[in-house]
Amino acid sequence: MGRSFPRIAWVLCGLLVVPLLPEPVSAQAQFTVGSKKFTESVILGEMLAQAGREAGFAVHHQRELGGTRVLFDALRLGHIDAYPEYTGTLRFEVLASEGLADDAALARALALRGLAMSAPLGFNNSYALAMRADQATRLGIRRISDLARHRELVLGFSNEFMDREDGWPGLRDRYRLPQTARGLDHDLAYRALEAGDLDVLDVYATDAEIDYYGLTVLADDLGYFPEYRAVILHRADLPAAMLRGFAALAGRMDAAEMARLNARVKLGGEREGVVAADFLQSALGWQVRSEEAGFWRRLLTHGGQHLLLVALSLAAAIVVSIPLGILAAHRRRAGQIILGATGILQTIPALALLVVMIPLLGIGAAPAVAALFLYSLLPIVRNTAAGLTGIDPEVLESARAMGLPGATRLRRIELPLATATILAGIKTAAVINIGTATLAALVGAGGFGQPILSGIRLNDTGLILEGALPAAALAIAAQAGFEWAERRLLPRGLRAAGADAP
Repeated sequence: MGRSFPRIAWVLCGLLVVPLLPEPVSAQAQFTVGSKKFTESVILGEMLAQAGREAGFAVHHQRELGGTRVLFDALRLGHIDAYPEYTGTLRFEVLASEGLADDAALARALALRGLAMSAPLGFNNSYALAMRADQATRLGIRRISDLARHRELVLGFSNEFMDREDGWPGLRDRYRLPQTARGLDHDLAYRALEAGDLDVLDVYATDAEIDYYGLTVLADDLGYFPEYRAVILHRADLPAAMLRGFAALAGRMDAAEMARLNARVKLGGEREGVVAADFLQSALGWQVRSEEAGFWRRLLTHGGQHLLLVALSLAAAIVVSIPLGILAAHRRRAGQIILGATGILQTIPALALLVVMIPLLGIGAAPAVAALFLYSLLPIVRNTAAGLTGIDPEVLESARAMGLPGATRLRRIELPLATATILAGIKTAAVINIGTATLAALVGAGGFGQPILSGIRLNDTGLILEGALPAAALAIAAQAGFEWAERRLLPRGLRAAGADAP
């Protein structure tokens, strides 16, 4: 490995300064609105962004940021300025421990956190349970309580609904339902219902799929679900001009109108920004413009974001992991601790690790890079240690007999002999990072995960492939790049010996 490897490590490490470079200063105030990863939230998020631009501000829409807790924490910490939310979600999920009696109490609780909510937008998007109409008629099921007579029914609910205070656990207890529910993505649940893999799913009252699939919505005869009035949740200190723009949306759309907007996107294939702009023009007379990027611009943007996430995390992991691997190889007790700790990190689910990072690092690239860095440690540490401990003891003994100091032996003999194995670990970490980085879109870091998430939500295979194929190509390119680096760094006499490296 000699002198070449440190130079490469320093070049990669240099990428770490990129986020620290100052951004161009704009005379226009910059604001960020967010949205959850379902179509209605994205449409409303586009309306908020366009309302802010109409008021004269530069507004960025951070789309599809995951679940409620991700958005609320990002708003509370100041990483976004506003997002569409629902009163029932705030009272019975986000602030459930405070036992808020009504929306007035909710407003007071938000004010203590430096937050505020707009007047309702005009519709109640309550949770409900639904099933295929023919099956509901055949079994005589019209109310949620009727489900208790049919233990054989398969229930599938969105992952968030499975754990919410106002979701499945309380619903099961209130209605004394005997079934066991499974959790899955909300958009995939409709397809599972159509295929006959599910009998009952949770729906939002404004879902376009309810009419499209001809579903029967079961009556909430025990009144379990509260009202979920759509509102704009925002920082209390936003400029008055922006708040006036938000206030103009209050009371402008009923549930039927929201369902039609959802249908234009989910069933008609239109872009959320276009649908939002059309509504604002017809309802408020605003001549707003949708900022929808074309295919090549999206590809370049997502590719650059993805590559940066992988490069930053991998560079940091190389700089940290190789010294840790050296320590693990030369200090047996320390090595057990190091390999054990990095192994434990590898077992933490990627999405959980990303969400845990948000209170510490906010949303965007920072939590994604940190999580990917932690996932990169094990393969590089393990392979570095394995490469060094696998060197023929007679070679090391000869070096000691020559009187070479430990540092010289490491630099001139041990690291060159372990190069193939170390590079194999780096290559493994790179491929893992490229795949795992697709989840970074859930915390606003972009990358190829963004079109994949949108494609799953919209049942658009083209969008899914727009993210999946470039990510796969990037993984292949990374593997080829490290094979080229191995040919450059590894002396010819050692290549054959390193061919079988793990």
